[in-house]
Amino acid sequence: MFESKDLISVANTKMPFGKYKGQRLSRLPEAYLLWFEKKGFPTGRLGDLMKFSLEIKIHGLEALLYPLEQDTS
Repeated sequence: MFESKDLISVANTKMPFGKYKGQRLSRLPEAYLLWFEKKGFPTGRLGDLMKFSLEIKIHGLEALLYPLEQDTS
């Protein structure tokens, strides 16, 4: 089960590798997350957050995450 802190994590965790390295999980394209769903998400916290991000996108709720983004520059 996900908690409110997980929403903040999805909004601010950046992809550590691959084509979208450095992009926030909340901003990853749905097609990219669906590809991971087929191939297998990473294990651990990153994979859990990516799964959560996909669920949010499938239900069209990603705009709710944008106000939670924190400036990390």
